Amino acid sequence: MRANSAVGVVCALVMAVCGPLTATSPAQAEQTAQEAGQGTHTVVTWGAGAEKQGPGPADRGYRLIVRTSVGGTDLRIRLSNAFGDHPVTFASAYAGLRKQGAELVRGSNRQLTFGRAAYVTVPAGETVLSDPLPGRLAAESDLVVSLYVTGARGPTTGHGMAMQTSYAAAGDHTAEESAANWTDPMGSWYWLDAISVETSAKTGAVVTLGDSITDGWASTTDGNRRWPDYLSRRLRAASGSTVKGVANEGISGNKVLADGAGESALNRLERDVLSQPGVSTVFLFEGINDIKAHTGVTADALIAGYRQIIDRAHAEGKCVVGATVMPFKGWYEYDAEGEAVRQEVNDWIRDSGAFDAVTDFDRITRNPYDQQRILPFFDGGDHLHPNDKGMQAMADAVDLSALRCAG
Repeated sequence: MRANSAVGVVCALVMAVCGPLTATSPAQAEQTAQEAGQGTHTVVTWGAGAEKQGPGPADRGYRLIVRTSVGGTDLRIRLSNAFGDHPVTFASAYAGLRKQGAELVRGSNRQLTFGRAAYVTVPAGETVLSDPLPGRLAAESDLVVSLYVTGARGPTTGHGMAMQTSYAAAGDHTAEESAANWTDPMGSWYWLDAISVETSAKTGAVVTLGDSITDGWASTTDGNRRWPDYLSRRLRAASGSTVKGVANEGISGNKVLADGAGESALNRLERDVLSQPGVSTVFLFEGINDIKAHTGVTADALIAGYRQIIDRAHAEGKCVVGATVMPFKGWYEYDAEGEAVRQEVNDWIRDSGAFDAVTDFDRITRNPYDQQRILPFFDGGDHLHPNDKGMQAMADAVDLSALRCAG
């Protein structure tokens, strides 16, 4: 057994020393046995599309709350300075398990290192991975990553619409498990853009590449009710599925073809999707922002963008599942021209055979009495974004067996 695996066994027995861990369930014990027998590899368990954010304080602490998907050992975080124009120093970084709010489970908070150092400076435009943190992290954990950033200048890198409350603090309180100094709530994630674990070599992940619907707008904040969250829970419960990791790479306002709210899907595909470890499947659900922006985007242009994404993902050995564009009549940008493009694009997604599989979100969410509108039961209130029920219906519509087509 490798040294890290041995440490993981010890940590499972001594949680207070070796967290961030949870008690081992029968399913996790079975997974550990499988890993020992067939080898392991690294798989992404959480992700968030990187965006350019405004300048932040030069010295600040960030306590970032995220929900993992697949469980495993040897946690690693990825810190991004992709949109910075100056180096940024992470003077301290810790990972632990959340108890409530900004408070951590006692004994779970542990220091992360970078090349065995307690700090790291990331050049402008670059990312960095932490060293593996020994111990087992359970699936569907509320993981807390605490960062202390010094000397920050210029634009920051983060994810604007987290649909999750995180916390900030003045000074370095990263090692503290108490919430006492973490008194500034915030609705964005900063610097952190991916987390991975070591798990069975047969286990893969799906990356959902999308816009605000995938990002979770109109779902319940702090509820983990985005459609990729529901999909993650389905995958965890599905005994026959080898896809267990889910990385949500939705960005509100994102387009396939043009930069704006984040870089376009085409321009961020490598960083946000293909660079993630252990990914077997790309789930592409974008296009509504291209269509409704009144820029004259044609169905042919959007289809050409889809084809580029498919070709690049296939070249990396990934399966690509496509989803139809959902109805948006009643949204203030709706018009007949945009609707015609949506219908033409959806016909191509369904019938072209370009995707390895198709999920028909349009059919699942549309009103049968007015098929250009979202079903009122699923409408989050603006006639474009689904509510929690709509998000769950979307996840339930995904054929889990189709996510294994690269395997």
